[in-house]
Amino acid sequence: MTPIPMFDWLGGYQKGWLRLDLLAGLTTAAVVVPKAMAYATIAGLPVEVGLYTAFVPLVIYAILGTSRPLSVSTTTTLAILTGTQLALVVPGGDPTALLTASATLAFLVGIMLILASVLRLGVVASFISEPVLTGFKAGVGLVIVLDQVPKLLGLHFEKSGFLRDILALVHHLPETSFTTLAVGVAMLAILLGIERLVPRAPAPLVAVALGIAVSGLFALQGHGVAIVGQIPQGLPSLTLPDLGLIEQLWPGALGIALMSFTESIAAARAFAGRGEPRPEPNRELLATGLGNLVGGLFSAMPGGGGTSQTAVNRLAGARTQIAGLVTAAAAVATLVLLAPLMGLMPQATLAAVVIVYSIGLIQPAEFLAILRVRRMEFLWALAAFGGVVLLGTLKGIVVAVIVSLVALAYQTAHPRLYVLGRKPGTDLFRPKSAEHPDDETVPGLLMARPEGRIFFANAQRIGEQLWGLIDLAEPRVLVVDFRAVPDIEYSALKMLAEGEERLRERGIQLWLVALNPEALGMVQRSPLGETLGRERMFSNLRMAVERFRSLSEAREGIDEPEKSR
Repeated sequence: MTPIPMFDWLGGYQKGWLRLDLLAGLTTAAVVVPKAMAYATIAGLPVEVGLYTAFVPLVIYAILGTSRPLSVSTTTTLAILTGTQLALVVPGGDPTALLTASATLAFLVGIMLILASVLRLGVVASFISEPVLTGFKAGVGLVIVLDQVPKLLGLHFEKSGFLRDILALVHHLPETSFTTLAVGVAMLAILLGIERLVPRAPAPLVAVALGIAVSGLFALQGHGVAIVGQIPQGLPSLTLPDLGLIEQLWPGALGIALMSFTESIAAARAFAGRGEPRPEPNRELLATGLGNLVGGLFSAMPGGGGTSQTAVNRLAGARTQIAGLVTAAAAVATLVLLAPLMGLMPQATLAAVVIVYSIGLIQPAEFLAILRVRRMEFLWALAAFGGVVLLGTLKGIVVAVIVSLVALAYQTAHPRLYVLGRKPGTDLFRPKSAEHPDDETVPGLLMARPEGRIFFANAQRIGEQLWGLIDLAEPRVLVVDFRAVPDIEYSALKMLAEGEERLRERGIQLWLVALNPEALGMVQRSPLGETLGRERMFSNLRMAVERFRSLSEAREGIDEPEKSR
């Protein structure tokens, strides 16, 4: 891969792809442009900031990104995280201060992603498990929906947290503007109807166009319906970050950077086409990092790849990032030509767009699927969900990461240990189970197979499980199959040696089977290797079973003459 990934696909660009990329880019723009404006309102920013974010980062990513179909602007998750952070540093909501803080936040997110790329931390995306991510996104979706409901009702009150906001919403219900509610409900019906009946149509674009038309024709602002208002016409100007805000913003920027990369790499991998190169995590960090850094300098909010818009881009036929450049050009055209019309859009229209595309983050079916597979991981998903709803989105990220790491530690500290049997008539050794009641065992021989790396945190537990099996079986030989163990840490090796001494005191031999080269080298260099010698370490279970049987037959041959005397 060349230093600039764009050159990789430009060199092999086919003439027939251009029509597909143009069509896909325009189709995606019909979804991205209205949603980007809506997401800016989630963050408490002017709608034009969403358009800036659908322009600058997308151009940067088209040049440097490794995913052909990934569409980069911003997402519901990133928008609400941005809004949470901006509310902390600009509590008064001053527009100029908000723009500076947003640009500084995007700049910081970019710096962190680039630094992560330099340090090759692409693997960090794996630290949030799928169940935890499911819970986190569901929590974010619920928070966003609650945040937008007052705009559908024409209500205004100070936000102070999820539970308090519910109480405030109920308290202010009598003040509902029924004209605003009618507009909002109509927009919801249009969006949901198009999504259901004509799924390929650009529902957000249709809703926005109708909202603008109705607002202009009936002068809805005069009837108490809030509209977007004046949008600056033209391209974004240079905005330098405020270094004085860095101390306040960097913790939030770190969380946003993590979610930006997690969402981007997940979308890129999900929609990679057959024959296309797999997205390269560290280069994705660099591409999204530079997109945020440069975007921040031109008034964009923090951004990243979005799953829904990438799905539209791919389904519309995108073959390369030319489609992304077309989408960016459409955002520029909106800024230069359509800004006066966009200013007529009712806030309730944007709220309806946000609600329809945020509620999809709440997937009860995914929770049920997790519950059917493993109850513990279902509880992890609920913990992440509760963290976002009760503690806020930024702290919810911390909860999600902590829950994922605790889950990883729990799984690592509780490795599987199986008693093995042999499939009749074969040399296949497998864990004994109710599904295979006829699997053979050898009297006097206990075969066990641990799974996973054995180290200080789990060696004690494995030992306890083994001693429980030994007490039940009372074997003459314990065979431990290490085929599924990639590594044995020193503390675990020392405990294994101590266990061998205890076994010997009880007249039981320890045999080791299928050690990988690195683990075998460790055992051979230790006192345990000298104790076992070559005759008690085997390449596979079949050899160990044959050795045990030959020793048993020899022992029976000795015992028979003694009995006849």
